[in-house]
Amino acid sequence: MMKKLISMVLGVLCFSISKAQTPQLKVNWNEVVMVSRSTPTLQVVGNPMLRRKASMHDGSFEALSNLNADYVRYVPWFPYPKLAVAELDAPTATKTSWDFSLIDPMTIDFLEATKGHSVIMNFSTIPQWMFKTEKPVAYPEDPNQVVWNYGGGTELRDTTLKELTDYYVRLISWYTKGGFTDELGKYHKSGYHYEIPYWEVLNEPDLEHSMSPQTYTKIYDAMVTAIKAVLPNVKFVGMALAYERPEWFEYFLNPANHKPGIRLDMISYHCYANANSNQKFDAYEYSVFDKAEHFINTVTYIENIRKRLSPDTKTDINELGTFVSGEMRNQPIIPAYWNLSASVYAYFFIELTKAGIDVIGESQLVGFPSQYPDVSMINYENNKPNARFRVLKLIKDNIKPGSKLVRTSIEGNNGDDIVAQGFTDGGDKKILILNKRNKTIRIKVPQDVKGAKLSMLDSALGDNEPTQSTLNNDFIELKPFAVAMIVTGK
Repeated sequence: MMKKLISMVLGVLCFSISKAQTPQLKVNWNEVVMVSRSTPTLQVVGNPMLRRKASMHDGSFEALSNLNADYVRYVPWFPYPKLAVAELDAPTATKTSWDFSLIDPMTIDFLEATKGHSVIMNFSTIPQWMFKTEKPVAYPEDPNQVVWNYGGGTELRDTTLKELTDYYVRLISWYTKGGFTDELGKYHKSGYHYEIPYWEVLNEPDLEHSMSPQTYTKIYDAMVTAIKAVLPNVKFVGMALAYERPEWFEYFLNPANHKPGIRLDMISYHCYANANSNQKFDAYEYSVFDKAEHFINTVTYIENIRKRLSPDTKTDINELGTFVSGEMRNQPIIPAYWNLSASVYAYFFIELTKAGIDVIGESQLVGFPSQYPDVSMINYENNKPNARFRVLKLIKDNIKPGSKLVRTSIEGNNGDDIVAQGFTDGGDKKILILNKRNKTIRIKVPQDVKGAKLSMLDSALGDNEPTQSTLNNDFIELKPFAVAMIVTGK
C-alpha cells in the first residue's frame, strides 16, 4: 500500500515537473490587442571603418543597402572631428576653412545605400570654436585618431545663435541645394541635390555641452526656423537624450515653451542595457534584461507626458543596444554575447511596439575596438553582419507597421524566461519568440501553426543567416538567447 502511494506521489511530481519544464505558447488569433505603428531600424555612426578602403566599408554598406530600412539615422560624431565637422576653424577676414573632402565619401555612400527610404540626418557636432573656452580645443591631424575632448564648452560665443544656424544652413545646402555661399561671399559648389526628409537637432545635449532643456529648446527653435527657410518640407526630431530625464520631456514637449509656429514632429531618446562593472558573462542575462525592463517602464511614463502635452508628436527611440562590462571590453568579446544582445533587441521591439513607439532603432551599424565594439552590428573581424544585424533584418522583413498584435501568453513560463508576441498581417499569422536565458528551453506551440515556416537565430550559427525549416512538431527548442520567427500563410 505504501509503495503504491509513493509511486502515485512520484508520478504526480514527475508530471508536474515535466509540465513546468515545457512552457506552452497560447495565441488567440481572434483577439486583437492593438495595431502596430512601429518601424524597426538602426543608426549609422560615422567613424573611420566606414571610410572608403577601410576594411569594414564594403560589407557594412552592402548590408545597409540590402536591409532596405526606413528612418535610418546617420550621425557623424565628435570623436573624429575631421569626419564630422565641415568648418573646423573659425572664419577670419580673409579665409574660411570649409572642407567636405573627408566627410563627403562616407555621407554620400550612406545616402546612396538608403536611397528611396526616409532617413534621419544628424550632423550633431557643433564646431568647437563656436563655444567659449579658456583656450582653443585642438583636433588631431589624423582623421582616424579618436579624441574624446572635442565636445567641450557649455556656452556659445554668439548668443544670438546666428553663427550656429548659419553653419547648419550652409551644411544642409551643400547636400540639398548644390552648394552655398560662405561668410566671405565665396560660393562653394557641391552639385548634390539629395532629399532630407528628417533632420535631428544635435545628439545627447544632456551630456554633450551639458545643456539645460531651456537652452536646448532655444537652439532647437532657432535651428528649425533657419533650416525651414532652406528646406520647407523637412521634419524635425528633437532632444535625442542620453537619459530619460522627466524635466526635459515636461519642458520640451510643452508648446508654450516654443516660439509660435514651431512644430514638434518627433522626439528621440536612447537606452543601452549595460552589464555591471566587472560582471562576468554568466550574469549578463539578468542584468541587461532587468535594465531593459526598467527602461520599458520608464517609456510608459514618458509616453504619458507626451500624450498629455503634445499628442501628435511621434517618438523615435533611436539608440538601443547593450554594453559589456568594462572588464570584458578590454578583451575579445565572447560569441554568445552577440546573441544575447540580439535577443535584447527582439525584447525591446516587442515591448516598445506594445507601448506605441513609432521608430525602434538599433545601435549601431559599425563599432570596433576603441569605438564601442559591443554595439557593432557588423563583425569587425570578418566584416559580416552579426547576430545583432540578423535579428533586425528578421524582424524588419516580417513585421510591418499596421500589423495587428493579438493576445499572446505562455503558460508555465517560469521566471519569464521566454517572451513571445503574435501578429496578424492580412491572412498571415506570425509569432516572434525570444529566449532570455543562457540555456536551451523547449516550448510547445499552438497546433494551428504546424506546417509554418520557422526562422531561427541562435548562437550555433555565428554570423550566418537564420536557419529556415518547416514546423512539423508541436514544440520548438530555443537554444541559448535564440530568437525565432514563425510565419504561416506564405
